[in-house]
Amino acid sequence: MIELDKKYKSKGYPVIAINPNDPSITPDDSYDKMVSVAKKEGFTFPYLIDEKQEVYKNYGATRTPHVYVLQKKGNDFVVQYIGAIDDNHQDAAKVTSPFLANALDALIAGSMPEPATTKAIGCGFKDKSKK
Repeated sequence: MIELDKKYKSKGYPVIAINPNDPSITPDDSYDKMVSVAKKEGFTFPYLIDEKQEVYKNYGATRTPHVYVLQKKGNDFVVQYIGAIDDNHQDAAKVTSPFLANALDALIAGSMPEPATTKAIGCGFKDKSKK
C-alpha cells in the first residue's frame, strides 16, 4: 500500500486506509496500536479508524482489505473500482494480476478499469454488533 500511495498520490489517487474493526474484539486494532503500526511500517497515507463501524457498512465492504477507487467527476466522487489489491494477498512476489494498479493506470489513461470489480480477499471484520 505504501508503494501504491507513493506512485499514485501525485496523480490524484492517494491511499486512505480505514480500520473498521472493534478493538474490544481485536485489541491489536486499537487506536494506539494503529499509530504504532503506522509509524513502524512508515505509512505515507492516513490510517483512520471507523469507530462507529459505519463506513464499511455504507460502502458494502466485506473484507480487509477491501479497496474502493473513487474518481472525482465535477463535484462528486464516483466509485470506479471495487475489490482486491491483487491476486495474491499472501505473497507479493507471486502476484500475477495487480488489479488495483491496473485500475488506477486505466483511469489515469482516460479508460475505465477492466475488470471494474474483483473479489476482496482477506479477513472478515470484527464487528461489535456480531459478538
